[in-house]
Amino acid sequence: MRAMHRRKIPSLAGLITLGLIVALAAGCGSSGKKSSSTTTAATTGTTPTTSVDSTIAAKVPAAIKSKGTLIVAADAHYAPDEFIASDGKTIQGMDPDLAKALAGLMGLKVKVVNAPLSTIVPGLASGKYDLGMSSITDTKQREKTVDFVTYFKAGTSFYANTTGGLVIQNGLADLCGHSVAVVRGTTEQRDATAQIAKCTAAGKSGVRVIVYPNQSAVTLAVSHGAGQVGMADSPVAAYQVKQSNGQFKLSGSPYGTAPYGIAMSKSNGLDKAVLAGIKQLMSDGQYKSILDHWGIQSGAISNPVINGAAS
Repeated sequence: MRAMHRRKIPSLAGLITLGLIVALAAGCGSSGKKSSSTTTAATTGTTPTTSVDSTIAAKVPAAIKSKGTLIVAADAHYAPDEFIASDGKTIQGMDPDLAKALAGLMGLKVKVVNAPLSTIVPGLASGKYDLGMSSITDTKQREKTVDFVTYFKAGTSFYANTTGGLVIQNGLADLCGHSVAVVRGTTEQRDATAQIAKCTAAGKSGVRVIVYPNQSAVTLAVSHGAGQVGMADSPVAAYQVKQSNGQFKLSGSPYGTAPYGIAMSKSNGLDKAVLAGIKQLMSDGQYKSILDHWGIQSGAISNPVINGAAS
């Protein structure tokens, strides 16, 4: 990814204590805490000012138009998609930049709210947020609660310490008998937890799934050996490896490529405006410019749809 946004791995004392760790033995569920610890931050100015598109603005529901500001939730610990800048408050990355561009087309201001991933979908359903733009995989299960507009694609990757880290050759099957660090509420947590039963059925030791509140904590855990391997969406894992100055390596190959979706309540009526907006950003080149800026152009798509989950 772009070197101008390089961040080093912080020290253990400076980021997290062992009290933040929620260890899952043989498939226990996550606690879903931290739902009240949201903070807000401004987005960066990495995208050009977007002119209002009258056709797209006309699709914005009256209730949101009268409010004048689009409230977008993102878990800002998932660089380069969304993360806190060096000033300690600004949320930057692909998703904030796309949110800013979308809001401009709609004739709205944008406010990006930093919220734990596990709280975003419930927050959308309750009307607390208008959109969730946080590298959220569009799945059939999630579509039961919220609607999505697809806008990117990513798989899941493994990464480990260059020295002594777990070597992945056969994907999830290689987790048997080992510990893996994942973020609460992600497809990575779901996949790693599901692997426990598969290991047992094969007569192997299970997987120790260690769940953390965010990707920064996962990366720190891997660096200190608390998890023998970490899992993240492919662009995020690649970014962690690049920023580690050789401490980390990707292990194995990505699997399970699936669409990211901009999430919204099924009742707020934003789906058609968001779909039209994403199509316009793709048409006028801003979409490509944003992805190029963050070095993740390999995840670009050309056919956004409403609720495009494959599974």
